[in-house]
Amino acid sequence: MKRYLPHLLLAVGLLLTIAALRPTRERDGFRRAEFGRLPVLVGGRVKPMDTLARTSLMAISGKQVVRNAGEKISALDWLMDAMMRPENSDRLPVFPVTNPDVRDLFGWRDDTTKVFSFTDLKPFLNKIEEQSALAGHLEAAQRTPFQREILKLRERLILYLRLKNSLQMEDSPDFGRELAEFKTILTPGLAAMEAEKAGQPLDDVQRNAFAKLLDFAQRHQRLSQAAYVSAIPRTPGDAAAHDWQHIGESLTSVIKGGAIDPAVQHYADMISAYRNNDPVKFNAALAAQSGLVTNDYATATKKTAFETFFNHLQPFYLAMEIYVLIFVLAFISWLVWPAEIGRGAFWLLGLAFIIHTFGLIARMWLQGRPPVTNLYSSAIFVGWGSVLLCLFLEKINRNAIGSIVAAAIGFVTLLIAHHLSIDGDTMEMLRAVLDTNIWLATHVVVVTMGYSATFLAGFLAIVFILRGLLTKSLTKPMMKSVATMVYGIVCFATLFSFVGTILGGIWADQSWGRFWGWDPKENGALLIVIWNALILHARWGGMIRERGLMVLAVAGNIVTSFSWFGVNMLGVGLHSYGFMDAAFKWLILFDLSQMVFIVLALIPLKYWRSFADNAAPTTARRVPA
Repeated sequence: MKRYLPHLLLAVGLLLTIAALRPTRERDGFRRAEFGRLPVLVGGRVKPMDTLARTSLMAISGKQVVRNAGEKISALDWLMDAMMRPENSDRLPVFPVTNPDVRDLFGWRDDTTKVFSFTDLKPFLNKIEEQSALAGHLEAAQRTPFQREILKLRERLILYLRLKNSLQMEDSPDFGRELAEFKTILTPGLAAMEAEKAGQPLDDVQRNAFAKLLDFAQRHQRLSQAAYVSAIPRTPGDAAAHDWQHIGESLTSVIKGGAIDPAVQHYADMISAYRNNDPVKFNAALAAQSGLVTNDYATATKKTAFETFFNHLQPFYLAMEIYVLIFVLAFISWLVWPAEIGRGAFWLLGLAFIIHTFGLIARMWLQGRPPVTNLYSSAIFVGWGSVLLCLFLEKINRNAIGSIVAAAIGFVTLLIAHHLSIDGDTMEMLRAVLDTNIWLATHVVVVTMGYSATFLAGFLAIVFILRGLLTKSLTKPMMKSVATMVYGIVCFATLFSFVGTILGGIWADQSWGRFWGWDPKENGALLIVIWNALILHARWGGMIRERGLMVLAVAGNIVTSFSWFGVNMLGVGLHSYGFMDAAFKWLILFDLSQMVFIVLALIPLKYWRSFADNAAPTTARRVPA
């Protein structure tokens, strides 16, 4: 039985993967999945409606589902209601309000409810606007928690209002009927407008047609100004960003002499059918729009279809689940059946790495960019690099240490990435200064591999410390094996962080006209190089041995975390991406946890379970102060 245990564990991982691939079951006749694949332009990037739904709901509520009275509503269902039946989405609780002062502003004394609907907040929109205006005059560091939450709430409300006014004006009772009326009045209205320009007197019918046309023109202009989504591509082929229009913009151009775009009619038919609960007409209009974009915009639809599949699979979330399973199995393997369970954990690690790699490559193809373009992608890549190195370590040592460390780092980095995704689309357009040449791509990838290796060394050191303190399993051979692993990883980290920093200087020289400017991010990269070099020199000089190596490796986690995240929060320098309250709190907690491990490592060896009877002489030397 034990012989087949690794195969059984791998089968569990494969079943999890197959379950993630299972298609979503359609309900009530509406082809929602097909609607989710429709391409739209938002934020300078063509993306599917499905991605728009997920990122928008994440930015508003911090989640990708809405829970209402025990019902679980998907992001796409929520978006379809917001765009086509907003009176339904207005009642859904999606706006978190947790600050007690903000709640007091609204007169809410009930502390049990934390998430509210647009209907709940609508009476207080003027108060929110007033308080936001006051907070907007202050620097970010000067704002109180009340002011920060008010500003965040305002941003969420604005996003929601723009989504509601993307395909139609939110107060439109039936956009299809409204468009039909516009078509009817268009010809006589334009004729009356020409007569007015020529100075000819207008009869009552002409004046009425002219007045209605002006009303429509103003309404379409407001729709164009409010819209968040450009849903109408204009030029067949690979539609670029400037070739997409808001529906309001497209309708405004009709008054200037154009024709009504077929896509506008398709969306109008979909909205009317959705409002009237007519799935047959909705699906027909959806099929017409899908056929239009598939025939004329092949590249856009190919990518959006794949991105929808990517969203459905959620490879990084799937990898997180498997990493948790690996961590538990690797830990159990230290207690029972080390060969069989350890091998099963290693095979699962290979599966998780394949899924993690697929997600990374998929993002690269969708963006057409290197793997690291922002903090979110750097977290994914740091985890991927660490897991790759751990696979080699585990293949060589076969002691489950590589598996347990890979699982821990993989899970933690993907969890960090998940929280970084709350701000919206993680595949947004690059800042202009970052969208330059090959030196930037190689610099970011190489230096991020340096981050991965430094974190890996630190987490291996934590395993060393915990096994020595809490178990009797840190034997001399095991101690030397882990020390060798940490030493080799630190060598790797030193090389990659140094080369990555030099490549960054070359890119900066070409982009900014100077190789080095003592920017906080540059100083952070240099600090990682110096710290890794310090560890190696201390080891070579005999100033530290195994335990001292572990202490310095754990301290490397603090150095790297601050250089990776902390410098971005300072609000200064060319690499500053803004102060993030939640991220800062977790950064401090992480650094404090690493200090705890350092203190634990310095506990006298007689209190370590592995050395309680006879402290190993090779580890008896203290780390210099």
